[in-house]
Amino acid sequence: MSLVKNQEIDLTIESFGNSGEGVAHVDGYALFVSGALPGERVHVVVTKVKKNYGYARLLSVLDASPDRVEPLCPVYKRCGGCELQHMSYEAQLRFKTERVYDCLTRIGRLSGNSLPGEIPGESTVRLEVIGCEGEPWHYRNKVQLPVGYDKDGNIVTGFYVARSHEIIPCDECYIQDKKISGVVTEIISILNKYNNGALVYDETEHHGLIRHIYIRHGQQTDQLVVCLVLNVDDTRLIDDCMYEINSLSDVSGVCININNKRTNVITGDKYISVFGDIFIEDKIGDITFRIAPESFYQVNPHMTEKLYGKALEYASLTGNEVVWDLYCGIGTISLFLAKKAKKVVGVEIVDQAIKNAKENAKINSINNAEFICGAAEEIIDSLVNDGLQSSIADVTASTLLVDEDQYEIGRSISDRELPDVVVVDPPRKGCDEKLISAIGKASPARIVYVSCDPATLARDIARLREFGYELKKACVVDQFWQTKHVETCALLSKTSVSAV
Repeated sequence: MSLVKNQEIDLTIESFGNSGEGVAHVDGYALFVSGALPGERVHVVVTKVKKNYGYARLLSVLDASPDRVEPLCPVYKRCGGCELQHMSYEAQLRFKTERVYDCLTRIGRLSGNSLPGEIPGESTVRLEVIGCEGEPWHYRNKVQLPVGYDKDGNIVTGFYVARSHEIIPCDECYIQDKKISGVVTEIISILNKYNNGALVYDETEHHGLIRHIYIRHGQQTDQLVVCLVLNVDDTRLIDDCMYEINSLSDVSGVCININNKRTNVITGDKYISVFGDIFIEDKIGDITFRIAPESFYQVNPHMTEKLYGKALEYASLTGNEVVWDLYCGIGTISLFLAKKAKKVVGVEIVDQAIKNAKENAKINSINNAEFICGAAEEIIDSLVNDGLQSSIADVTASTLLVDEDQYEIGRSISDRELPDVVVVDPPRKGCDEKLISAIGKASPARIVYVSCDPATLARDIARLREFGYELKKACVVDQFWQTKHVETCALLSKTSVSAV
């Protein structure tokens, strides 16, 4: 059967795709259907036909899965930010576990027969799953919202329709923390009070002022900072707006970010404090973190504590180990590990994040952690290849941040030992191949890999196996309720001589 665009057809959904969409086959031809669940009989319209697969839009569910639930959000279908709201939370966990399992066996080349939920490898490893213990809503501590006009000229904010820049006004996002939602509503009311028809940025004409509203909330400290992303470097144009926003009872600070480029990137490089502090503080467990607007910080601190607790468990620290924490950010994992380790060395390419990491070590009176600014693959490769003989300043002078105030950053590398444990928490693209090679040469006894993308995790595990590492444990941690995204923590141990 040859399918064509706009053709309507009944299908039986067989499985999930990587983004949680349903997958069906018509004479061997795969169709992806967002919003459909395995086992369902559905009526769809074909929207795109490619050589080996196509896409279809769900028109009606003829025979519903017992896992189907009614989404809470009225704009769920158009927004697309919470791809899984139509399935029960138990089904969401199954989907995420199956996705991690599929990546580890298919991409990670861990082959063999096993029961669902187990990873077959040199030994059988069971996938542990940590999910939400209460209601899986209202967890995100950060939001970046585009600002625009509706058809009547009123200022609105919300979320973009998937694959477009059309704003869907949204009074309440059900995965966003409630305090942020309340402040957003008040900010839009203030902006409409001063609406002159040119207050909001027009990306087509590249003029106007306000591009995005960016808010961060420290859920443990209750600090909330509002940042307006502006197209011009002139706060005088919105002084009255900023003053009223700062007067809101839940706001502890107001700043602006300047982004005057024609770009889809939300923020520019320049932040200016207007009222209060540009930073927030928050706690994960008993550790306090000071967080700059541009620094990465997990959006679900409750589940982050569980994730980092699992990383600490896998590291199996006794107090005698040297740990390298690569892609360390503001030191979140580093400081968790430092309390149980002899020494932790964190590496991160973002200058402001390293400054935050050093401040966070000070705030928490942790003196056995040091932090280096630079690309992890360059820094670690240099440390290993130089045989720990050079000074840090000589390794990559152009990329290192030398801080004379704290933690002996200028001292000799010869004082620093090769690691017993390496922890990596890379961005979605995974570890650089040069970094994998450097870790293999450093030959730590254990590697703890924290991942936000199971495909790149599996790829990197396959690479690390070439250096004599075996996957011992793996845990799925659901940080991002109602969405396709999932965090995984994996433990690899050195079991053989490198084949490389």
